[in-house]
Amino acid sequence: MRAVFLCLFASFVFASEIVIAAASNLTYVMPEIIKAFNKKYPNEKIRFITSSSGKLTAQILKKAPFDLFLSADMKYPKYLYSKGIGILPPKVYAKGKLILFSTKYNNLSIKNLAKFDSIAISKPQITPYGKAAVEVFKNAKIYNKIKSKLVYAPAVAAVISYVKNGVDAGIISKSLIFSKNIKQIGKFYYKDINSSLYSPLNQGALLLDKKAQDFYKFLFSKSAKNIFKKYGYDIND
Repeated sequence: MRAVFLCLFASFVFASEIVIAAASNLTYVMPEIIKAFNKKYPNEKIRFITSSSGKLTAQILKKAPFDLFLSADMKYPKYLYSKGIGILPPKVYAKGKLILFSTKYNNLSIKNLAKFDSIAISKPQITPYGKAAVEVFKNAKIYNKIKSKLVYAPAVAAVISYVKNGVDAGIISKSLIFSKNIKQIGKFYYKDINSSLYSPLNQGALLLDKKAQDFYKFLFSKSAKNIFKKYGYDIND
């Protein structure tokens, strides 16, 4: 009888857990957002996983048990919603920014990239930040000069590891440099990329299950907006 009770209790706990599929650029901001949310809703258990927006979209299409999708763009949430997935139309929760990142060089500029031997970006086919990086190269008219030097990471957060392990420079989300974890790699340099070189990185939220609606609403609260700003995102007030 005790065993049956424990199994039922475990099932209840698992069922009540809110699972968030979050784009890789949110790796470090999510714990702080969740901590702030739990101050208001202490009994809500939140778990999040990170990957590229494209991979997460593919998993959602295959019925992955996610309750909320936080993409790095609006394209993927809109696509899912067009397929009848999601309770509400997608909504922008933050606007991302691109930066150049290096552990070797402090003379960072888009034009200087042509002098480097290797440049890491996330895969443009499945990551909005990778797609935006290619857009930067093309608008700066250096793509043909550097395309053979590009090294592709599976997600934008992984670009940091590539640079740490020898790649000359990379393009990442600005949010990733505001984590305490970034200090573990030692000295590094970064430079903001002119936003006129890439399309706005409007990051969209898609509510997949009603049990995540409180967290979804919290994303647009003043408290959450302040945290996103702290991590380098632009926010519509």
